[in-house]
Amino acid sequence: MAGLARRPTVLIVLHQEHSTPGRVGRTLREMDVRLDIRRPSLEEPLPETLAGHDGVVIFGGPMGANDSHEWIKREIDWLDVPLAEEKPFLGICLGAQMLARALGARVFTFEDKRSEIGYFPISPTPAADRLCAEPFPRCAYQWHADGFDLPDGAELLATGGADFPNQAYRYGKGAVGLQFHPEVTYHMMCRWTIRGAERLTRPGAQSRPLHLGGWYQHDGQVAAWLEEFLPAWIGGRLGLSAAPLRPAVKRPKPAETPRHLSGMQPRPPAGQRPSLAELAS
Repeated sequence: MAGLARRPTVLIVLHQEHSTPGRVGRTLREMDVRLDIRRPSLEEPLPETLAGHDGVVIFGGPMGANDSHEWIKREIDWLDVPLAEEKPFLGICLGAQMLARALGARVFTFEDKRSEIGYFPISPTPAADRLCAEPFPRCAYQWHADGFDLPDGAELLATGGADFPNQAYRYGKGAVGLQFHPEVTYHMMCRWTIRGAERLTRPGAQSRPLHLGGWYQHDGQVAAWLEEFLPAWIGGRLGLSAAPLRPAVKRPKPAETPRHLSGMQPRPPAGQRPSLAELAS
């Protein structure tokens, strides 16, 4: 109908049959954004042009950007499309590593499968805190054994520990790569730590109770940042927000769990529990 604004559409690229876009997808839907979900690993093609899309989010997965699967090579080559058309792009974990490879940077793995799995501190740059009206996260959820070098021409947004020093970067006006997982909900974390329990024995991986306890301590800041970041990202306003930047809040540590309850799974607070739709996904 003439005069009605077109509903924005974001291309969502997932890499497993049962993967979901988690909090990123939920937040975009709350912004009245339509999600066009594709899974290249299941031979679902990516569009030749993004003329009908307003942005792209590429998520993670258990595979690596250096793997020999043909679909991975095609997906990395396809990244020329959003870069050439200057569409907002967000790469999360594997998505950030794929973008780094597309830009000519190294993606690496340690021989001992050293990983970051759990909540780890990161150090944002001043540019990261200016991306939107909410300060960049100071501690974020990780689940990866691969890392990447900073691509030539990219702006470093956050650093981490010695093994995985590059945690976030920006390329051009609207392409952002995040090594961490802001999309993870409490339900997703419970599922990952059960289905991927064998990975929690790797060097650098945290035990399951630390994952669940870390969610209570750090997830609020990550969620608040994402709710400000996504509108600025899709609107082409990264670093241009007119809202005053609020200082990062140092949240108090939660009370120590009594020893006799340490084996129990904590219950998420009201308002942050997974929806029925999410539980069914």
